[in-house]
Amino acid sequence: MESTLEIAESATSDDPEVGLRAVAALRALSERLEILQVERARTLGWSWQDIAERLGVTKQTVHRKYGRRVGGR
Repeated sequence: MESTLEIAESATSDDPEVGLRAVAALRALSERLEILQVERARTLGWSWQDIAERLGVTKQTVHRKYGRRVGGR
């Protein structure tokens, strides 16, 4: 597996095949990081509103996306 830096560099490739694969890999990494941080925030007692503000979305959006996965509290 390529390192994150290699993937990020590939995203600027002149070859669309390479660039688009890198974009997809970065999207998957971003999703994994987001769930990790949402889980941490909820464990530390953050409200859905607090998390939503940091992510730039509504409380309803973040709760709908992660509520069942990390606990609705």
